[in-house]
Amino acid sequence: MTSAAPAPRVIAVVGPTAAGKSDLGVHLARQLGGEVVNADSMQLYRGMDIGTAKLAEEERAGVPHHLLDIWDITEAASVAEYQRLARAEIDRLLAAGRVPVLVGGSGLYVRGVIDALDFPGTDPEVRARLEAELTLRGSGVLHARLAAADPRAAEAILPSNGRRIVRALEVIKITGQPFTANLPGHDAVYDTVQIGVDVPRPELDARIALRVDRMWEAGLVDEVRALEERGLRDGRTASRALGYQQVLSALAGACTEDDARGETVRATKRFARRQDSWFRRDSRVHWLDGTEGSTGKLRDHALALIERAVTA
Repeated sequence: MTSAAPAPRVIAVVGPTAAGKSDLGVHLARQLGGEVVNADSMQLYRGMDIGTAKLAEEERAGVPHHLLDIWDITEAASVAEYQRLARAEIDRLLAAGRVPVLVGGSGLYVRGVIDALDFPGTDPEVRARLEAELTLRGSGVLHARLAAADPRAAEAILPSNGRRIVRALEVIKITGQPFTANLPGHDAVYDTVQIGVDVPRPELDARIALRVDRMWEAGLVDEVRALEERGLRDGRTASRALGYQQVLSALAGACTEDDARGETVRATKRFARRQDSWFRRDSRVHWLDGTEGSTGKLRDHALALIERAVTA
């Protein structure tokens, strides 16, 4: 008689934006005696609620959520710092006998937590030179250079995300290797079951458009206006977030509010495709049909998948 394999130590719910990850994460945490650890890089920022689709308190159904609202909007995001904080939360939960449920679509953040990734340091001189070029020439020029040096990195990083482009080029300059060469094979730190929420592209596009409409109705423009007064434009990371960047342009008179809404939809659709491509490259992700979320079948299939992983 063989003994059962040890229970998975961490559950990760991943996939593109608007697929239904947050609701599934809450359900799994409730059923498994767990707590949610946020893996959405923009939900780390205080005050960025509507545009990041951060769950309201009542939507969390009493499940504790960690690593939400921990950074000021003027702080630059750091995946290395996030890695440290998230692993500390996971280790604390495991020690308390709770199941950590990692939920989010920021692919590098997820991998930084569950896999043995070491992030290269920085070179202030190289960083300053690249940032000056970003200001002078714009992110498109630097993204084209990144595409020539590391096509995989360019595919994963939006052309408008100047901060991440600068970081990738900095790592290439420091290490002499492509940025993605610093993402080694899947050497796991935790026993993890990764559940990918899969939604066909036409439906996902419709969900994204509806989500953006609802964000506008919920007061996204007012949220951005209030954050602008707190220094949002000075936040190198937060000011580039989807929706926030577009509304800031409208508030500056560079486009109309309707233009900002339309561009938010288009940019979010592009971003969702990049998220999907990132997670598809990881063969450890078990994909489930996200269109079954409304019927409860998605939840049942996810729990069955976790049970199989425990007893296999």
